[in-house]
Amino acid sequence: MTIVITGTTRGIGAALAKRYREAGESVISLGRGPECTFVDLEDTNSIKMLRKELADIPIDLLICNAGVFLDGDEDIKNGYNSDLWHKTFSINVTSVFLLIQNLLPNIMATKGKIAILASQMGSQKTANGGNYIYRASKAAVINLGRNLATDLTRRQIPIGIYHPGWVRTDMGGDKADISVEEASLGLIRRFSELSMKNTGCFETWNGKKHPF
Repeated sequence: MTIVITGTTRGIGAALAKRYREAGESVISLGRGPECTFVDLEDTNSIKMLRKELADIPIDLLICNAGVFLDGDEDIKNGYNSDLWHKTFSINVTSVFLLIQNLLPNIMATKGKIAILASQMGSQKTANGGNYIYRASKAAVINLGRNLATDLTRRQIPIGIYHPGWVRTDMGGDKADISVEEASLGLIRRFSELSMKNTGCFETWNGKKHPF
């Protein structure tokens, strides 16, 4: 099985790549770090070049994991500048669509799957205030995943959307609930269960349905 994962330099992405490699799967890591196939997720042309680079490689699973959380310390009085909005949406939303769009032929070659890592902070039911940019970007990518699931049904390509949990990473912090090992193991189980029967789902790392 060939698996493409974004954001594998650390955190959940690194744990997912490690587990899949240990299981004997072929993993293509996308990013700027060591052992990665270079792609700049903020650059449309870079993503288009990736399509040429991977042209002959069938993909069984695309995991859109890369993401940024840049507005954790912003204040509504004078924060949340437009540069933060642009960079966050470029990586958290636009790059997800462009990757799926450009790698769709590779995924169709195997009738593969697509997994999008979102967050409960993008749920309409989890509106606790603050972090407006990150919340808005995750709400957008949940909506994107749902609509792509509808359109790709006729191509028999399932898409799942997942909340990885509050994970002890650079983004989640030391006080988070679960380790990257727990999150990655749970997510791999969710990905294996993804099919046309549950395409468009929004689930937690441990298999619970999450409200949109």
